[in-house]
Amino acid sequence: MAGILDGKVAFITGAGSGIGQATSRIFAREGAKLVLADVVEEGGNKTLKMVQDLGAQAIFVKCDVAKWADVEAAIAKTVETYGRLDCAFNNAGIEGQGGETHECSEENWARVIAIDLTGVFFCMKAEINQLLKQGGGGAIVNTSSGAGLAGVRGMPAYVAAKHGVAGLTRAAALEYGRHNIRINAVCPGPIRTPMMGRIAQVRPDVEQRFARAEPLKRLGEPEEIGEAVAWLCSDRASYVTGLPMPVDGGFMAG
Repeated sequence: MAGILDGKVAFITGAGSGIGQATSRIFAREGAKLVLADVVEEGGNKTLKMVQDLGAQAIFVKCDVAKWADVEAAIAKTVETYGRLDCAFNNAGIEGQGGETHECSEENWARVIAIDLTGVFFCMKAEINQLLKQGGGGAIVNTSSGAGLAGVRGMPAYVAAKHGVAGLTRAAALEYGRHNIRINAVCPGPIRTPMMGRIAQVRPDVEQRFARAEPLKRLGEPEEIGEAVAWLCSDRASYVTGLPMPVDGGFMAG
């Protein structure tokens, strides 16, 4: 039985760990041909082996999404390898340093915005250019966050960037709907990822606090985000665009 992404060429950033790695495995299961991008070669190559072991056609490209030349080259490599692009998951991101707004350094602000927001913009710009060259059609999913829908204390640059991703998703969906290019975002709640692990080193009770606040009373797993991304990239979501979609165990419902 064919997967929901059977034969589709998919570009995934931040593929070397966490949500990106889990989503890459799900895309492989669903039949996609993969271009895995990450700035960390070790993680990217580990994911590459995982998806190849699942039988997927896949390549890895080293890519710093904060650099336009890297992104442009990665999309060019996608087209060189597979002849086209069908869907993309712009997922690469960092949380930055903690601290309230008056404590946020210029360097931290600039780095988080460069990767989490400008990086998504660069990826969308290159992907949309390619989809338009192909005559339209295709799907793009960006990683925003629950912090892109509501305020969170102690992460001003991250919250600003993720709100920006949600807004950019909506704006681009309006612009390219007439070309049948669907653009959505996932807004994960508290997910058990390396990022959560780093936050827990500073705030050891963070996982328990999130779990207590969740209607489902647990953290999410990276695969639960990946399943939503696969659906949004598939033809089964053919009437869904412009949606920053919470995948958060009901966290935003309260």
